[in-house]
Formats: sequence, structure tokens, C-alpha cells
Amino acid sequence: MRQIPVDTSTAMVMVAQPPTPKIANRQTGEVATDRETGATLMTIDVMFVMDGNAEILNLAVPETGISGELTMGTSVALTGVVARPWENEFNGQKRHGISFRAVAVTSLTAAKAS
Repeated sequence: MRQIPVDTSTAMVMVAQPPTPKIANRQTGEVATDRETGATLMTIDVMFVMDGNAEILNLAVPETGISGELTMGTSVALTGVVARPWENEFNGQKRHGISFRAVAVTSLTAAKAS
């Protein structure tokens, strides 16, 4: 699958919604896991501000990559962000978009307190 690296070095990023388990199957409630490590995948919404433009991104992150208390408004650093284009067909309707994944989301508040 094609992955596009995302440069976050000049962006301001803060938590919009705290992490929750990513659901793989809504009918069964099965939680998604990382294919390589087996870690539970979490989703977190972040406000991504760059060049005066703000976007809310929904990131998938392995639970092991989340550090610090990530409450709404917490400034965070993102590590290893990639964008992945996707497309599927359901009931004859084609859908497409971009999903985002990060290796880690780290609270900057915890780093400053140390």
C-alpha cells in the first residue's frame, strides 16, 4: 500500500479528542490491532495547525506509542506520521479518502514538567 510521509516539524499539534480503541468491526465490537506488533490500535483526533491553516486529523496509533496524559488541549509531538489513500465499495457506492497513522503521540506537557 502506498504511504506518504507527513512532515510535522513546523506544525503546532494539540489533542482535540483523547485516544480511544480503534474498532475493526462495528458489528462485533472487535478492536483493531497492529499487524506487525499485535498492539491495540488507538484513534486520536488532533488539531494540526500549519501556515495559518488548521485541520482536525484522526490518527491511528499503536497503544504502545501513546505517552503522557493526552487530554483535550494538550500540546503533542507526532512521530512517524504517514498518509495512506484508500478506496472501497459498499452497496455499490464507491468511497475514498486519506487515513493517517503515527508511530507515536507524545505529550509535550509531560516533557516540560520533567
